[in-house]
Amino acid sequence: MGKLFIIPTPIGNLKDMTFRAVTTLESVDLILCEDTRVTSKLLKFYNISTPTQSYHQHNEHSKTKHFLSLLINKQNIALVSDAGTPGISDPGYLLVKESILNQIPIECLPGPTALIPALIKSGLPCDRFIFEGFLPVKKGKTKKLEEIAANKKTTIFYESPHRVLKTLQLMLTYFNEREIVVVKEISKMYETAYRGKIKSIIKEIENSTIKGEFVIITKGNEVA
Repeated sequence: MGKLFIIPTPIGNLKDMTFRAVTTLESVDLILCEDTRVTSKLLKFYNISTPTQSYHQHNEHSKTKHFLSLLINKQNIALVSDAGTPGISDPGYLLVKESILNQIPIECLPGPTALIPALIKSGLPCDRFIFEGFLPVKKGKTKKLEEIAANKKTTIFYESPHRVLKTLQLMLTYFNEREIVVVKEISKMYETAYRGKIKSIIKEIENSTIKGEFVIITKGNEVA
């Protein structure tokens, strides 16, 4: 029986890889990648020559059985996403679940994820918080924002650059002028944190370069 390794990868700065992650990627028989082109840049940076295959949200249901058979036949496989920890708003859950059902050993390495650095950097209460991932693109988005608006805990979610302003405008409707923090491009050269009331943050982002992934942290509803 082989082993499945879950390997977090840098969310911006390639130097954020751990020694253990690098040596594991060097030692396994195969690396499953969300996008082999993205992962190839990381592997080249660390001179890793391990073979790669694609494993993403569009093929994970069709390919999981094949990769399970490799694991059962004593191949060690590493799973990575384009950035961060697999399974956190990225593919990974299905392969982990099926590996457990087939009694395949799993080793998940600690490493980069955007939500924790953004939460700590926000300065908002972080003793208790909720992570929502990406909001629904269409159906259910307003309902989810209503739920978040009523929540007493700090809430974190991800947003893409082409939707962030629209989402903040909707938040202004449901949250009024609550304090929030928006962090973009975590760990990259132009990492920026916008702090304050929603309306002022909208103006700041409108006048900035809207690029990279965004993490939005909202203060809990103090009157709920």
